[in-house]
Amino acid sequence: MNDHTHSLDAEALLALGRRVLEVERDAIDALCPRLGAAFTSACEVLLHCDGRVVVTGMGKSGHIGGKIAATLASTGTPAFFVHPGEASHGDLGMITRQDTVLALSYSGETAELLTIVPLIKRLGIPLIAMTGRLDSTLARAADVHLDIGVAQEACPLNLAPTASTTATLALGDALAVALLQCRGFTASDFARSHPGGVLGRRLLLTVADLMHRGERLPRVAPDAPLTEALLEMTRKGLGMTAVVDAGQHVLGVFTDGDLRRVLDAGADVRRVSIGEVMTGGGKRIAAERLAAEAVNLMQQHQITALLVTGDDGHLVGVIHMHDLLRAGVV
Repeated sequence: MNDHTHSLDAEALLALGRRVLEVERDAIDALCPRLGAAFTSACEVLLHCDGRVVVTGMGKSGHIGGKIAATLASTGTPAFFVHPGEASHGDLGMITRQDTVLALSYSGETAELLTIVPLIKRLGIPLIAMTGRLDSTLARAADVHLDIGVAQEACPLNLAPTASTTATLALGDALAVALLQCRGFTASDFARSHPGGVLGRRLLLTVADLMHRGERLPRVAPDAPLTEALLEMTRKGLGMTAVVDAGQHVLGVFTDGDLRRVLDAGADVRRVSIGEVMTGGGKRIAAERLAAEAVNLMQQHQITALLVTGDDGHLVGVIHMHDLLRAGVV
């Protein structure tokens, strides 16, 4: 600790934290009335970009630019971040005439950015700038300028980029979401961009991807003795069996729960047929439905397995809650 360190009590710390959040909230609130023709122009330029959106910025603006590029890329607008210092030393070759540049600088006077502006202009690449000063060099050079000016930074010294970077990030999100909507980008599109994540698993995996089929599928005829059905359940290990006719059309289902009811009723398990004690029909789902829908059905009916049937009711598979858990859908 240095000589200038002050000890603060809990209430003072909370007050400081709340002040920061209030200043940053006010910075975002101030953006709303300023959104106008420039914002729609920026959206149009980005929508008509045949290449990629190249986001660039130095320091804290660069960190925010990296996040904006990632958000654009994951919501249907191809984008990547280029460090302006590296761009003037070779990385500018990554930018093509089909691209659009989104440059971030609160002062609008960042030397590394201004160095590459003439090169961008020479290539005829559209330039969108986000700055806090309408009269800055970068703002004047831009084809479209978006004002991210804030009344004050949340930093008590009014020096560290805080409210201004929050405003920049929020405006970047506004652009990304507006473009997402214009492109008709869907949840499935998002999932395809995030195949390794939970959302990807929920939106890309279908029942067919996870269901048991072929020899792993438990099934018996309706006239089979209950003992035979129990053996089938044991062999397949799903705690249930489908009951099907000669054409493999589903007649019903028999589960561990049904077995308990049969035993409670005092039935002779060696004499009764499965058709007499099965649950008629059974809960079903189509193979092409999302695995997440299977989870919803199981939870809704408080069951652990679903029959998977074709359009004419013939059995094609069984999906169990354990399969969904292993796949990370639950």
